[in-house]
Order: sequence, then C-alpha cells, then structure tokens
Amino acid sequence: MDDKAYIFDLDGVIVDTAKFHYLAWKKLANSIDIDFTEEQNEHLKGVSRVKSLEKILNWGKKTISEDKFMELMSRKNEDYLNYVSQMTEKDILPDVEKVLDYLIEKKAKIALGSASKNARMILRKVKLINKFDAIIDGNDVTIAKPDPQVFLMASEELNIEPENCVVFEDSVAGIQAANIGKMVSIGIGDAKVLHEADYNFKDFTEMEIDFLKRL
Repeated sequence: MDDKAYIFDLDGVIVDTAKFHYLAWKKLANSIDIDFTEEQNEHLKGVSRVKSLEKILNWGKKTISEDKFMELMSRKNEDYLNYVSQMTEKDILPDVEKVLDYLIEKKAKIALGSASKNARMILRKVKLINKFDAIIDGNDVTIAKPDPQVFLMASEELNIEPENCVVFEDSVAGIQAANIGKMVSIGIGDAKVLHEADYNFKDFTEMEIDFLKRL
C-alpha cells in the first residue's frame, strides 16, 4: 500500500467549515443588499475568495470599487476566522480519523490538498496536523481547481506518481481536478452532484475498510 498516496481536501471532507463559509458569505452579501442562498453557496465550494465575491456581485448585479472589494474580502475572512477559531476535535467529520488511522497503520503516504489558506491552522485546532506527510494549501497554489495544480504538487512532494494517487473531494471542481490530474477520484457528498467521481460515498461512515484495501 505504500506505493499509493491519499490526498484529502479539507472543507467538507475532513471538517465541515463549509457552514462557516456560508454564514460569512451570507453576512457579507446581506450587508450590500444581496440575497444569498445555500444553493448559491454550493457554487462557491472549492472556489477562491476573489472569484466567490465576483460571483456574489454578479448574482446581485452590483459593481463596487476595488477598495470596497478588498475591504469586503478581508471582512469575510475575519468573520470566517472568528468561527474557525472556536473549532475543536468535535468538528472532525464522522469516521475521518478511522480512515486516516488505517492509512497510517498501512504506512501509506497522506497529503492535504486544499484551496484554504487557513488549512494548517484548522488542522492544528482539530489536532490532525501530525497525521499528514505533506500539506499543500492556498498559500502554495497559484491556480484554482479544477486545475489539478494542488494535487500534482502534493503527489510531487510525496514522491508518488499522479496515477497512484487517490483524492477525496466534496466539490465538483475538486473531482474534475483529480480526474484531469489522472488520479483516482472519490466523491464525498451527494453522488448526483459529484457524478464525475470514480467512486462516491455520502460520507466516511459509508466507506468500508475493505474498500480502501481494494483500492
């Protein structure tokens, strides 16, 4: 098993920070008189902060100055970090640790591949940072998913060929990035939304250890 690498997205895969993003974006959108729904929030998953704000302005048919744009972005981040700073191990999604511990026991290489610039802080908060051999986050990448850059950087750091990498993702852009990178893609979430994935699970509680062995 040690000739394979397992790359995990963070938001919605290891921890549910999606709810914090939603609350922070909703607060921001409402502050400039734009309605913001959970459905719209789905379209922001795996999307950079700049692109997310552009989408919200587009939905609300609003234009703002560059200064205002920068101010809103930093305000959103402050609100989000405020939520994140209160995270604990209770915020780890069900059975994530079971899967990580099994892979560690099998001496598999494990990486994080996330667009989040706060990934390391979050992993420290939930006490998982020591389980990863490599962490590639929003501070390392220059091109957002569906470009496979984040996953290719992880495979390079782990010294494992892309085709021997398995990616766990909850966003369409992330699944596409894994597929473009010629990696095995596993969708965590709604199979109808993540239908491009090689395999689908609602969450890690549905994933048998036997499945990981077969991989």
